Amino acid sequence: MNGPTEATGKGLEGKDWAATRSWVEKGLADGEHIEQVVRLRGGWTSQMRRLDLAGPDGRRSLVLRSFVKPFYVRHAEGLLTREAAVLRRLRGTAVPAATLAAVDATARYCDHPSLLMSLLPGTVRLDDEDADDRTALLARQLVAVHRLPTTASQRPRPYQAWTSPERVVLPAATERPELWRRAVDAIRRDPPVHQGCFLHRDFHPGNVLFAGVGGALRVSGIVDWVETSWGPADLDVAHCSTALALLHGVPAGMRFADRYVAAGGTLAGGTAHLYWRLLDALGFAPDAEKVAVPWRELGRVDLTADVLARRLEAYVEALFERYA
Repeated sequence: MNGPTEATGKGLEGKDWAATRSWVEKGLADGEHIEQVVRLRGGWTSQMRRLDLAGPDGRRSLVLRSFVKPFYVRHAEGLLTREAAVLRRLRGTAVPAATLAAVDATARYCDHPSLLMSLLPGTVRLDDEDADDRTALLARQLVAVHRLPTTASQRPRPYQAWTSPERVVLPAATERPELWRRAVDAIRRDPPVHQGCFLHRDFHPGNVLFAGVGGALRVSGIVDWVETSWGPADLDVAHCSTALALLHGVPAGMRFADRYVAAGGTLAGGTAHLYWRLLDALGFAPDAEKVAVPWRELGRVDLTADVLARRLEAYVEALFERYA
């Protein structure tokens, strides 16, 4: 992702990065070299670095994603192989995604499983100012993702649920335990019958880049395609809705589905849609602290654990009021 940056000088030196640096340099054009390495902040699953290059044909930048946390290293082959395939698939489409440069999903050559790609324009914007305008653009862009023509052979893997009734951790300090038990009971069923489509699967404001202001505001890039899946459009809408509720308040989260439908998208109705919304929201319980860490890095220091816990509970209540 592209967020506020921290200059790290050469940044790919030392025993932990020497092999990765060599791998990157072997793929550069003749006469090109790494001039500067800058850490991109706001990521949670991986370390992201911008590599500024210089050479006979001028300057350009690439982005290096590396998995260093043990859990993601174990799953890196599937995640990075999938992301590489998706980036190839999206090239030339209406979806603004990076261009794949190289991938070493098993760390055969690198110090850590890594993927190298082009740098997209724009920045992640998480502030409340102009959030409503950005939400409308998010909805239109998500419709475009879901409408990608996909043959049977091009389908990504089926979606995976990120929680289940047995795995939900209820907030210890809640004064509404009955609300949470009701929410867990609502997903204690087989998934609703649905028509599948191409899902980003982790679509939210932290994975979308914006450029321009006012009338020139636009989505300039979508990043983090490691979880791309095949499943119901409701699931992508649910994930973005939960994130918006946590970032900007419950009304913002509740409006997103309407924006998506107004942009031409199709969603399930009633309790079927409620299932997908709750399935996603419960994955953030008990307090959504996990997502707060990268959001705070990007300036949202107001999103304390208490604020997020209260917003998540109010969002679950609002879902029942509207869809039950």
